[in-house]
Amino acid sequence: MVMTHFSRLRQLLLLQPKFLSSQPRPLRSPPPTFLRSLMGSSSSFSSSSSKLLFRQLFENESSTFTYLLADVSHPDKPALLIDPVDKTVDRDLKLIDELGLKLIYAMNTHVHADHVTGTGLLKTKLPGVKSVISKASGSKADLFLEPGDKVSIGDIYLEVRATPGHTAGCVTYVTGEGADQPQPRMAFTGDAVLIRGCGRTDFQGGSSDQLYESVHSQIFSLPKDTLIYPAHDYKGFEVSTVGEEMQHNPRLTKDKETFKTIMSNLNLSYPKMIDVAVPANMVCGLQDVPSQAN
Repeated sequence: MVMTHFSRLRQLLLLQPKFLSSQPRPLRSPPPTFLRSLMGSSSSFSSSSSKLLFRQLFENESSTFTYLLADVSHPDKPALLIDPVDKTVDRDLKLIDELGLKLIYAMNTHVHADHVTGTGLLKTKLPGVKSVISKASGSKADLFLEPGDKVSIGDIYLEVRATPGHTAGCVTYVTGEGADQPQPRMAFTGDAVLIRGCGRTDFQGGSSDQLYESVHSQIFSLPKDTLIYPAHDYKGFEVSTVGEEMQHNPRLTKDKETFKTIMSNLNLSYPKMIDVAVPANMVCGLQDVPSQAN
C-alpha cells in the first residue's frame, strides 16, 4: 500500500526517539591536565593517587604559586604547604580548616626575593607547624633538608633534590617513586624551572652554569610525564611536564654556553621586594617568632 505523506511523517516522528537513544552521546572534552590535577584524583593519576589531595593556589602581586598536599587516606589527613606567601596565609588556613586537614609542614623551595614567606605567620597562627627549607639556604627554620632527604605526610612523601643556580640553596621537591605514590610524579621546581623559562641567576649566589647543570641532572632526568609545578608564572600557565620543557623551553633547550649567554644578557631590573623579602625570609618570614610557635 502506498504510504501517504502524513503517515510517513508520523512514522518518522515515532521512530526518532528510539533512533537517538541508540546513538552514543558525545562525551564532553576532558578537563586540561592542570585542572585534573587540581581535582586530586582522576584518570591523569594512578588509583593510588586517590589518597592525595592537591590544590594549586596563587598570589597575584608576586605571581607566586602555593601548593597544598595532603594524604586524605590517613586518619589525621596530614598536609604540607610549599612556598606559602605571608599575604595569603589566612586564605590557606581557611582552606585547610574547611578540608579538615592537619598542617604539619610549611616548606620553601628557596629564600625568595619577591615576596615574604608565610611560614612565620603560619607558625604563630597554628602552633606545631614546622618550617622547612634546605640547609644550604642558610635560613632559619625548624627542619633543614639535604639532597636525598624525604618529607612524609602519611603514606605520601616528597624527595629532596638540590637544584641550585637561581640561588645557592634552591631545592626541588619531587613526589615519590613507586606504585603506592601519586603517578605521574610531580616536581615542585621553585624558580629552577619555570614554564617555558627559568629563574634569574644574577643575585643571591646565583650561577647560570650551576642552574643549567642542576636542571639537566636533577629535573630533566625525571620521567618525561612528570608534572612540573613552578613557584611562579607570569604568562597564565599552571603546569607543564618534563618532556614539554625539554622540548620547548626557550632557554634550557640550548647548549650550556648559549644558555649562559642568554642569562647574562637578560638586563633585568633590581627586584623591588628584595631588600625587604630576603632579610625577612632568612628568619622564617618574621623578625621575631614567638617561642611557643617554635
